[in-house]
Amino acid sequence: MGKILRQVVDNFLMTRILYWARLAVSVAAVLLVFTASGGYLEPLSAGSNQVISTGYHFDFDQVRKGPYLNARAVLLVNYDNGEVLYARNADKVRPIASISKLVTAMVVLDQVEDLNRIETITREDAKRSSRSRLRTGSKLSLRDLLKATLASSDNRAARALARAVAGSREEFAKLMNAKVRELGLVNTVFYEPTGLDSRNVSTAHEVAKILHYACKYDLIAEITSAKQHSVQFANLKYRTGKLPNTNRLLWSRYRVEAGKTGYIRAADYCLTSIVRNKKGQRLTLVVLGVPGDRLRFKEAERLLRWGFRQIQ
Repeated sequence: MGKILRQVVDNFLMTRILYWARLAVSVAAVLLVFTASGGYLEPLSAGSNQVISTGYHFDFDQVRKGPYLNARAVLLVNYDNGEVLYARNADKVRPIASISKLVTAMVVLDQVEDLNRIETITREDAKRSSRSRLRTGSKLSLRDLLKATLASSDNRAARALARAVAGSREEFAKLMNAKVRELGLVNTVFYEPTGLDSRNVSTAHEVAKILHYACKYDLIAEITSAKQHSVQFANLKYRTGKLPNTNRLLWSRYRVEAGKTGYIRAADYCLTSIVRNKKGQRLTLVVLGVPGDRLRFKEAERLLRWGFRQIQ
């Protein structure tokens, strides 16, 4: 009887030792990442068919009283440590218009291996698509459709990408929603890939996280940080087209590392960007619901000037 009891106790102790050893290893791994990134959990680099980690956490403990901005919701974050410098209505759910396209691009890059595949802009893609440089019948690679989607915010390109990946906008929206849930975002919902639907909603807080995850995809960062892109039309005599970026911060004093604009009537004018100053300091900016196209960039620059003074 005593021998059996000792064996039970030994097995129990060994089980507990193994449990605590595994726990210690896990904690050590988390602390290693946390320490290496200066106390701010940094996601892994992302690419096609690669899942990124979901470690972003913003610190709202030191929010300051900054300038008044003509915007419905605002967030300014120190990109390098996650400290929130300025916040107003940061967790209020709002339409985000074409900022949705950042998630569209992430889903495409997760799902597609061959970005040289050619797709055609259809009449369905063009229907109620707002302005576009892509005519019905235009044939472009998925890579160039991503350029059009992210740089010039082309809705026809976004729809063509959704169809190429999932067969329909509705099925693609399911992939978008699965992606944001994977990233731990609970207030972000999508109904289609362009942002024209006002039911595509998020918060300034979660938009900042979306941009942080999106910029880890090298191609998204490359496209959204350039003033202009060239695309090749596979079926036209004059094969090259120029697509300007809608983000006017690219022409400011700051270096834009990633970003996206958005507008529909229900959302008003929106902008999110990660910018770097000459000292190498970086801020993440979100302004939602600004009542004017140029005004959103003016207000963004005002907030950035104030923000960089806070981290000198």
